Amino acid sequence: MKVLAKINSGAVVGLDTVAVTVEVDVASGGLPSFTIVGLPDKAVEESRERVRAAIKNSGADFPARQVTVNLAPADLPKVGPAYDLPIALGLLIASGQLEGTFENVFIFGELSLDGKLRSTNGVLPLVMLAKKAGMQSVFLPDVNAQEASIIDKIKIYPISSLTVLLKHLKGLGKIYPAEYHPLEKLLDGQPEDLGFDFADIVGQEQAKRAMEIAAAGSHNVFLQGPPGAGKTMLSRAMAGILPAMTEDEALEVTKIYSVTGNLPIGDSIIKHRPFRSPHHTTSRIGLIGGGSIPTPGEISLAHRGVLFLDEFAEFPRNVLEALRQPIEDKMVSVARARRTTHFPANFVLVAASNPCPCGYLYDEVRHCICLPGQVIRYQKRLSGPIMDRIDLHIEVPTVQVEKLTAINNPRETSASIKKRVQKARERQLERFRGTPLKSNGDMGTRDVRTFCSLSSECLTLLGQAAARFGLSARGYFRIVKVAMTIADLEESNQISTNHVAEALQYRPRATAGE
Repeated sequence: MKVLAKINSGAVVGLDTVAVTVEVDVASGGLPSFTIVGLPDKAVEESRERVRAAIKNSGADFPARQVTVNLAPADLPKVGPAYDLPIALGLLIASGQLEGTFENVFIFGELSLDGKLRSTNGVLPLVMLAKKAGMQSVFLPDVNAQEASIIDKIKIYPISSLTVLLKHLKGLGKIYPAEYHPLEKLLDGQPEDLGFDFADIVGQEQAKRAMEIAAAGSHNVFLQGPPGAGKTMLSRAMAGILPAMTEDEALEVTKIYSVTGNLPIGDSIIKHRPFRSPHHTTSRIGLIGGGSIPTPGEISLAHRGVLFLDEFAEFPRNVLEALRQPIEDKMVSVARARRTTHFPANFVLVAASNPCPCGYLYDEVRHCICLPGQVIRYQKRLSGPIMDRIDLHIEVPTVQVEKLTAINNPRETSASIKKRVQKARERQLERFRGTPLKSNGDMGTRDVRTFCSLSSECLTLLGQAAARFGLSARGYFRIVKVAMTIADLEESNQISTNHVAEALQYRPRATAGE
């Protein structure tokens, strides 16, 4: 009797997932052919050859008849090789070589020519989709089982090859479900060794303080100074003082890395906050995301972590201006004819730049050799609107020789600083309990008015600063958020004038009107 096989699978669209039904029909007559419909891309079309070879090399027969595969819904573009396994199973069922019901089973995976399963992108969101759809079990490549094992209340069957799966389904072998790994246990691991420690940085106490504030409250930082002053080292050492991720944050980040194929094979979760450092030749799409089939860019890969842009002024102007909206909205929207895709982009921007082309404009030792026009053109690469979105502006001067040669000069380690940062972030999580906010840097204008109580003395000081320094409305509220973080670091429940005064030190003297 002729059978129409239906297998449950899924498609990743941006960071979202959509249920896909793989329908396979093997006609009783007609010339031998193999057709896939349902808007498949090149990788899906090529699955015909992978499936044909995998079935033959797994000891099964490929039917010499007219085979039609439909990937429904038909109006959704299908991308990638994850449909290989469901197509192969559906074909074996439709040709009468395999019996069984797969109504509550979710299947995906790429096949090798010899029938073995390869690693597949987007495992975590696909398994989450299966659970939401009420599926009882998931068949997936065994190399991705660890990633899927953090989802509870659904059975994960790791498949090494099509041959092993067929034996399991025919009762000739047994595949045991993967063990569930609670997320909280995976996150409770050893600290990441990044190779950069604040104790290794000589001097730059003000810059270190600014980096501590930025890490504690998720504030953007701009470091400016001559070559060799320590801007890059300060930025990279910041990764070592970032607070631990919450379970929700870890899932958000892992989902992005899973879809983009950046999750290391065998890992279950991204345990530490990302630190991304793209080169200044990175394209706009590479940084922001996009493409004909929209994919996340560097700002989304830095979600809940740090985006470090070294040689900030060397980035193309249109690339930097594209950062303006994501910095404010904490997400980026990529519009295409068929749909608009949204990618999260809640990152801490750490930008480092020289003050002029030669780098020694304000240096006390070496003299600048740039012409005034060169300096003006160089500094104009950074527009007023993008600079106004940065909370902390720090001058990083050349380190004095006396400090470099000092032997017994104890410096605070990153581990010690991280303890203060963690306590400050925990205060913020408690303050924002029940809201989508995770840190002071996430607050909007309305949130600042709700959570940040200012005394009359603080309001007076802010008013004087706004008039003197030409603060924009955005700059005004960013100062309040930084002051709130400083108060959290001191474990104070109230913002004082000292906190506001320190926050004012990190603003450029003129931002509005540029």
